[in-house]
Amino acid sequence: MWLGRNVIYRNVPVISTGSLALDYALGVGGLPKGRVIEIYGPEASGKTTLALHVISEAQKAGGYCVFIDAEHALDPTFAEAVGVRTEDLLLAQPDCGEQALGLTDTFIRSGSIDVIVVDSVAALVPRAELDGEMGDAHMAVQARLMSQALRKLSHSLSRSQTILIFINQIRNKLSSGGFGGPIEVTSGGNALKYYASVRLNIRRTGYVKKGDEIIGSAVTVKIAKNKVAPPFKTAEFEIEFGKGISKDGEIIDFAVKYGLIVKSGNWYGYGGENIANGKENLKKYLNEHIDLKDLLVTEIKQRLVRAADHVDEGGSDDEGSSSESNCCSSGEI
Repeated sequence: MWLGRNVIYRNVPVISTGSLALDYALGVGGLPKGRVIEIYGPEASGKTTLALHVISEAQKAGGYCVFIDAEHALDPTFAEAVGVRTEDLLLAQPDCGEQALGLTDTFIRSGSIDVIVVDSVAALVPRAELDGEMGDAHMAVQARLMSQALRKLSHSLSRSQTILIFINQIRNKLSSGGFGGPIEVTSGGNALKYYASVRLNIRRTGYVKKGDEIIGSAVTVKIAKNKVAPPFKTAEFEIEFGKGISKDGEIIDFAVKYGLIVKSGNWYGYGGENIANGKENLKKYLNEHIDLKDLLVTEIKQRLVRAADHVDEGGSDDEGSSSESNCCSSGEI
């Protein structure tokens, strides 16, 4: 097989993340199929929410998904609010890390699953640790388990188009020598860092307010590793409590960025006329005028594709900064 003569390797098949900004920052329009993905960050930063949006997008395309709930904490009501069809979602709640990773390998080998989410690496407790007593020393048992499993899983993934998403937590660790402040590390050792094709570092950077009420979080995702496109880009978007990623907010931010909607003070205008006072009112207006909303989404996607093509040809992204980090600002609605 001649690598350069096989078209299959030239176009990377992807599944959308549910965020326009993140899809653009990833460089290929979403998460690449047949790869290991790591989503990591502090608690309550939106890791599971982002993973559920990927499942929702895969289901919209007719795919089948599995959620391996090692934490035993998945809220089906929230999953449905995000857009997941829970009646079509396979849920596994394994008893130990070996069982969870064994199920993962079985699902991948079946060849019928599009997305598998493992939530989370920290909850993949080895059987030896579960059977032991509190306080027993289990040096690097989980790290060895992850290393052995990923060697096997990566081989299975190479023969499938399954996206395997690991949700991971971060821990504070004292720097070597005891000098300086604590450094952040992820759970499960270093194997996942090496095997992951894409690593997404997600963090809450602020809050979204409606008057004095906090209705969501402003988050930033940094692409710490990307094997299919240039890494280190960032994306910002809003996550509304109980609803997930604010797609309407992203549409508005991109539309203003590209001049499709004109913002003057607190007013938003389109076609030379003011259409809404305040971002929240504009969201309502767009949901009442679906034709305009669809038109904006189509134009935004075309702009993003042109910008990405321009960067691929060696130019600078003159329609935006080096990333979309400034396109989705948080703040008061």
